Amino acid sequence: MSEPRSILVISLRFMGDVLLSTPLIRSLHAAHPGAAIDALVFAGTESVLEGNPDLRQVLTAESRAPRRAQAALWRRLWRKYDLAVVAETGDRPHVYGWLAARRRAGLLPPQWEKRWWKQLSLTCGVVSPPEQARPLSYERLAQAMGIAWKPEMVAPSAGMPAIAWRDVLGFDAERERFAVLHLAPRFRYKRWHAAGWHALMAWLHREGLRVVITGGPGEDERAYVRQVLAGANTPVTDLGGRLRFAQTADLLRRAALFVGPDTATTHLAAACATPTVALFGPTDPRLWGPLPRDGLERPYEKVVALQRRGNVALLQEPSLPCVPCQEEGCEKHRESRSDCLDRMSAARVIDAAREAVSRGVASARS
Repeated sequence: MSEPRSILVISLRFMGDVLLSTPLIRSLHAAHPGAAIDALVFAGTESVLEGNPDLRQVLTAESRAPRRAQAALWRRLWRKYDLAVVAETGDRPHVYGWLAARRRAGLLPPQWEKRWWKQLSLTCGVVSPPEQARPLSYERLAQAMGIAWKPEMVAPSAGMPAIAWRDVLGFDAERERFAVLHLAPRFRYKRWHAAGWHALMAWLHREGLRVVITGGPGEDERAYVRQVLAGANTPVTDLGGRLRFAQTADLLRRAALFVGPDTATTHLAAACATPTVALFGPTDPRLWGPLPRDGLERPYEKVVALQRRGNVALLQEPSLPCVPCQEEGCEKHRESRSDCLDRMSAARVIDAAREAVSRGVASARS
């Protein structure tokens, strides 16, 4: 089979999913160093791949594009590539893969009625079970394609110099240690409680770490962050809505600690090798646990009070038999409460944060 000169990787999901596809992109780049590799992602997630050295360019598709825009993208993709790699199991990514290249590899859903036509359209395909972490499926796909698997997560970068951070933060990030906290996940059912954040902020302040808040620009998210911070007695630097995803990555590379719930920014912190404390509730870490930059030395377990993987400490509340339920909270909708996160004590999070900071200091000295 001839060496591909151009490759398109298709990952049409959320920001965290796009980040999880970067080891697959790196594996393709290492196996085919002479090929130009592009990625196709949903508009709004392309910042995950900003500054990615393995890519030539990033193309975007609207998640709900009108027919005219869809047709324009189809024409743009038509047989432009030697190889298309479909990093998702859904219909739309596979249609784009068929349009883009005559040679195609990709993930397949386990259900035969959803799989058969996709399997016929692929040169190489592997079934991706819903109970398996996506990077494991990517590794199997790489093996099926006959290329070596490179587990390294590739976080984005905006290339911001140190002097620029002084203006953004209001302090010298080269001289003063700081922790980054991400208070607001995309959905309510993944939130930790405000009292816990207040206690953690107070502990960080006593330890001499400045507190920096990250977050998106959405009004609901900003309102929740303002509500939490209004009850805090700790000085903070609130950067919510002010940074691109790649700029957040550059910030995280300088941080002594990151603490956050199950959200894309937590995955980003793990990929940046930042000492990371991840607060997990209904989500199964075997599927969605944050991957350290160099990959997992062993998979996450279903439920353990504290699991350490590389630079990541993942906390759960094992006192409840339903953890992890894989539901959208106790009321099974995105604005639901989650008892497992409401019961997670500040003391446990502070203990994990203390050890994560200590490990980070020890790693920096070695």
